[in-house]
Amino acid sequence: MPLATRRPSLSRAAGLPLAVAAGVFLPLQGRINGALGAQLGDGIAAAVVSFTTGLLVIAAVGLVLPKGRTALRQVIPALRERRFPRLYALAGVIGALFVIAQVFTVDVLGVALFTVAVVTGQTVSGVMVDRMGIAPGGKRSVTAMRVLGSVLTVAAVAWAVSPRFSASSEPAALLAPVLLPVLAGLLMSFQQAMNGTATVQYGSPVAATFVNFAAGAVALWVLLLLKLAIAGPGHALPGEWWYYLGGPMGCVFIGLAALLVRSLGVLMTGLGMIAGQLLGSLALDVVLPAPGAVVALPTVLGTLLTLGAIILATLPWPKGALAGAGQGRRTVSKGR
Repeated sequence: MPLATRRPSLSRAAGLPLAVAAGVFLPLQGRINGALGAQLGDGIAAAVVSFTTGLLVIAAVGLVLPKGRTALRQVIPALRERRFPRLYALAGVIGALFVIAQVFTVDVLGVALFTVAVVTGQTVSGVMVDRMGIAPGGKRSVTAMRVLGSVLTVAAVAWAVSPRFSASSEPAALLAPVLLPVLAGLLMSFQQAMNGTATVQYGSPVAATFVNFAAGAVALWVLLLLKLAIAGPGHALPGEWWYYLGGPMGCVFIGLAALLVRSLGVLMTGLGMIAGQLLGSLALDVVLPAPGAVVALPTVLGTLLTLGAIILATLPWPKGALAGAGQGRRTVSKGR
């Protein structure tokens, strides 16, 4: 049986909590990478630091674990034999764009608003990618309940961050910086599907994560060298250790996403991670609030509604559930 069609190894009950846990890392990663960019005075340099540290961490993990070493040895043969489109090996460039979006916009938008921008793009593209069948599980049906859950997710997240717009003296000024994380979110689902397919062929998410970070690091180093040739170096690297946690957190996020899309599909994985992002954003704004952070009643209620929408989208509804409900209502109306 082809590797891409094997039965998923994780159930929803096991996979969704992992997706939520992975999503929690993103807001914290965004806060760290944004702070690093401000410290260096150079967003591209901050993205390079994040990706390079992540590459070193996942390379060490791959070399230490026997299964990781075996999977790393499969990378070149898989690409040479075209077991999947070679373009998938460049999924890390999408990750590089995501980190650039973090370092350039988190300080402007705040973690919560950055999250809603990413979530909006991610939710829309998750439906598209599942329908296109790019992920290793092949095409997945887009049911009415899943579409409804996705629409409610976007609406609820927008409600959750509405206090941030209200508190801003110039809310219109937030619209332009929002476009970059929206684009990053749109592409994120494609990245997860590509990494998921690569994971099946390599035999481990460790190898897919390594290739992801290698491609992203190369792209970012090229950008940094061009920037240095034009504008010169920025500030020196900070001495505080926590500035360098963004890359390892990205390893956890990308590795789990690559593992989960095979079992859950891109949309379900994305929705679970969205729940984690919202919970992480809310916790950060409560415990370690950034300037301009606003935690009001709509923030809490919007987060809870988002979780409800995700549950609605992930429950195993029977086919035609909405149509059946509508037909039942029409029958009752006729009988009156």
